[in-house]
Amino acid sequence: MRAPSWSTDYHAPVLVHEIVGWLGGVGKRVIDGTLGGGGHSAALLDSGAALVIGVDRDPAAIAAACGRLAEALAQGRFVAIRANYADLPDDVPALAIPFDGILLDLGISSHQVDDPARGFSFREGAPLDMRMAGESGDAPSAADLLNEADEAALARAFREYGDEPRGARLAREIVRRREKRPFATSDDLVGAIRAVLGPRSGPGDFARLFQAVRIAVNEELVGLERALPDLRDRLTPGGLLAVITYHSGEDRLVKHTFRDWSTECSCPPRQLTCTCRGHALGETLTRRAQLPTAEEIGANPRARSAKLRVWRRGPVVDAAA
Repeated sequence: MRAPSWSTDYHAPVLVHEIVGWLGGVGKRVIDGTLGGGGHSAALLDSGAALVIGVDRDPAAIAAACGRLAEALAQGRFVAIRANYADLPDDVPALAIPFDGILLDLGISSHQVDDPARGFSFREGAPLDMRMAGESGDAPSAADLLNEADEAALARAFREYGDEPRGARLAREIVRRREKRPFATSDDLVGAIRAVLGPRSGPGDFARLFQAVRIAVNEELVGLERALPDLRDRLTPGGLLAVITYHSGEDRLVKHTFRDWSTECSCPPRQLTCTCRGHALGETLTRRAQLPTAEEIGANPRARSAKLRVWRRGPVVDAAA
């Protein structure tokens, strides 16, 4: 079972074989918290999963996945919920049960990147949108962020989300330029990047800094940090939480969170008396992140930065015991 076999025109999911190896199996109940085109969900259902709950805030993704998984939808083995995985609704009966596995694939879909109207790419003339949920709702777009955020907030986004040492200069350049003309298209942001990084800056720089804006627009790291404890608590004892990241900040957050949960005592080293929970919540199963194979990267170059980490929940311990 190789990853490209689950690809569609909408999206090419990564590390599918590995995900099925961890989360698949007859009778499993799984949340696919980032449904996309439904590739991972399709593979899990084909592996014998009894129920897959697909969650996505993008209505186009929900429609694509429901069309692809129409048979499982009719059988009640697949349920699609339009929501942000970081804020799962409490009033949905399908989410009230404990789950054997939960998957987060934090990348954006091929469809989102390739559709110029969604504004995720730096191709010439693309609108600065980048909202995961599309135009629905009143969430600010990338253009809104670049035109309204203060210089310090922009600098922090470029530095922390884009690993850009000249983030402060880039933020200053954006503020200077927007006073003359508001940012509206990819060309505006590319122009500001080139003005700061120089004429030799290219696609790698643009991709990195556009990604930083996307992360800020969708509050992705904030949402991930908020979501992880909630998702952990939705697992059965022995249930697995698998997270595929594409950004160093995402991977660092997941790695450190899993490490903390897998440690018996999280108190400072020199503290004499333990005041934390006093026991590990589970076990990190991936000592090092799993990476795509060279074969998968050759078939899907967008998989090259993917990293998979997996954590297993331990027995529930009564804090009062």
